[in-house]
Amino acid sequence: MNNGLVNAIIAYIMWGVLPLYWKLFDNVPAGEILSHRVVWSFVFMGILVALQRRWGELRKIAASRSLLLSLTASGLLIAANWLIFIWAVNNGHVVETSLGYYLNPLLNVLLAVVFLREKPSRGQWLAIAIAGAAVLIIAIDYGRFPWVAISLAVSFGLYGLAKKKIAQDASVGLLSETAVVLPVALGYWIYLAAVGKTTAWTLPPSMFIELLLSGVVTALPLLFFARAAARMTLSTLGFVQYIGPTIMLLLSVFVFKESVSPILLVGFALIWTALVVYASSSIRSAKLAKAS
Repeated sequence: MNNGLVNAIIAYIMWGVLPLYWKLFDNVPAGEILSHRVVWSFVFMGILVALQRRWGELRKIAASRSLLLSLTASGLLIAANWLIFIWAVNNGHVVETSLGYYLNPLLNVLLAVVFLREKPSRGQWLAIAIAGAAVLIIAIDYGRFPWVAISLAVSFGLYGLAKKKIAQDASVGLLSETAVVLPVALGYWIYLAAVGKTTAWTLPPSMFIELLLSGVVTALPLLFFARAAARMTLSTLGFVQYIGPTIMLLLSVFVFKESVSPILLVGFALIWTALVVYASSSIRSAKLAKAS
């Protein structure tokens, strides 16, 4: 199996089950969880880069203004995505987060066509049309403007585009991204302490240790995603992403007991049909390319 595909599948399975983890801290404000997520991700990635002895690559990044700007943009995008996701999960919007990540592959295809000049085949365009119709059905059935879903799709779609355009090692790149937002996270810690609204530091020891692990929980799927992004087209990477929101949808129904209408299930069935069509077309195109 393609190494990029393996990395993508692992990343999206990890992201799919993440709501179970963040639900452990539903009594902690989303902004405070995000600040801990950033800090402990930076610590974990710093240890990993130190073990890999790749500090020299950070000096190269610091010397490149364009690379610094690109990593700053990707760091801010992923931090915004994290904040929206944590808030949505802990406020009972897991179905809408699932919708957001179903929207994201369609946005990925659009970004790939516009910015990367990728050209989907006819079968892939058909899959995109089916998935687009499904998302429209889901959005209409939802009954209101799905701002959480749209925000998640746009922020992560642009993050994927940024990662595709940055030629940087996954671990060093992720350390740089977390370093960009680290001062904001630490500043937020100072603010919370000053106004006496710190919640995370008062958690029981066992739960605080679980919060410390947010660095590992955050970094591992992003590392797999970065490796996948370097080896796959952005449009194909986007369609593999349907694994994650499908897991989230199942969790929202069977674990978090959120209501799901029959029309919503029809929409999700159409999306999986689009996945099959897209995969079949991609395999056929790959075989034709080898034969020519």
